[in-house]
Amino acid sequence: MYDENIMEKYVNHPKCIAIGECGLDYYRLPEDEEEKLANIKKQKEVFISQIEFAKKYKKPLIIHIREASNDSRQILIDYNAKEVGGVLHCFNASEHLLPLAEHNFYFGIGGVLTFKNAKKLVEILPKIPKDKLLIETDAPYLTPHPHRGERNEPYYTIFVSSKMSELLNISDMEVQNLTTNNAKKLFKEFSSLS
Repeated sequence: MYDENIMEKYVNHPKCIAIGECGLDYYRLPEDEEEKLANIKKQKEVFISQIEFAKKYKKPLIIHIREASNDSRQILIDYNAKEVGGVLHCFNASEHLLPLAEHNFYFGIGGVLTFKNAKKLVEILPKIPKDKLLIETDAPYLTPHPHRGERNEPYYTIFVSSKMSELLNISDMEVQNLTTNNAKKLFKEFSSLS
């Protein structure tokens, strides 16, 4: 349950560099139509509150979107989330979300990029502005190939970098420098962490 009082307690901690995961997830909505609509309404209210909270404390957002691309995009634009920006965590390859790059949002690319069935993400990756790409892990889940099925670990991001390098036709080192610099731009407090 969302509790802003708890968030207030920790938001100024030196290691708190973002607000999230927050967003909309319509994957497992109740079957009853009335309950479903109430659930969606509540999710939207909480998401908007989290955006306002992030703006109040000038922290970027870590955005979770699952089967809710249209509503998520609209809320992020309508509530001026570009003031703080953020990352679309575990980007779902929805082309509908690409315009969020113009609203200070980055696209988190993880192990899914290496999956054989990731055709949509493979096709859309070159359309994402390079200055808006991030490499991430969803540890312990979504482990990149060839370690799929194992527990995901941060050091497996090298496989994501390698696949990204191949698809963008740039070197691994360029991908690593690019995405590291992008992370530092988004998470301004990132470079001050020990």
